[in-house]
Amino acid sequence: MATSAAQTERELPAVLPSVTEVFLTFLVIGATSFGGGVVAYLRSALVAKKKWMDDVQFLELMSISNTLPGLNATNMSILAGDRLRGSVGSLAAMIGMCLPGFIFMTVAGILYGQHGDRPLVGAMLKGVAAAAVGLIAGTWYQIGKKTVKGFYDAFFILAAVLGVNHFKLGVPVTLLGVGALAIFANRPHKERVEGKKEEVAEWISSLR
Repeated sequence: MATSAAQTERELPAVLPSVTEVFLTFLVIGATSFGGGVVAYLRSALVAKKKWMDDVQFLELMSISNTLPGLNATNMSILAGDRLRGSVGSLAAMIGMCLPGFIFMTVAGILYGQHGDRPLVGAMLKGVAAAAVGLIAGTWYQIGKKTVKGFYDAFFILAAVLGVNHFKLGVPVTLLGVGALAIFANRPHKERVEGKKEEVAEWISSLR
């Protein structure tokens, strides 16, 4: 029980934010994450600025959100909010994330219906899409260089990319296949378990 409590303290920030702060943070993210590059804005706010989690924890939540139905931004806000302030925090984060998009997209839909056939509008949308790709690529590079280690990690990334883009497999099928291989490759080995037991035994002996 003591170990679980210590682990929870290490995973959570030293000072938990208030529900209002969680709402306002995700409200700003939702209002400024243009062009689909929400992953970059989420990481910048939650990891770099607020320091509510580190890159490994952010990647874990992002991995869960990617495997669930729905928008990644919404899933991520619910997971992060729940992590920080429980059920109330998840609700506040979700509303903060979705509210600006609801308002902006309603207005944008009306304007696009009236002016969407203009060449300037098409050029602007293409530019935003290109910028979004760069934001997402830059964010995954920053996360990947801290979390991807060894041949197997690189192999699983490549297998997932090829499965979806080259072989045209569905995302659920690719996740199940690559995920099963990843679990098998990272399963606990007998040598590792025995080595860990020896380390624990040596540490206990040193206390006597």
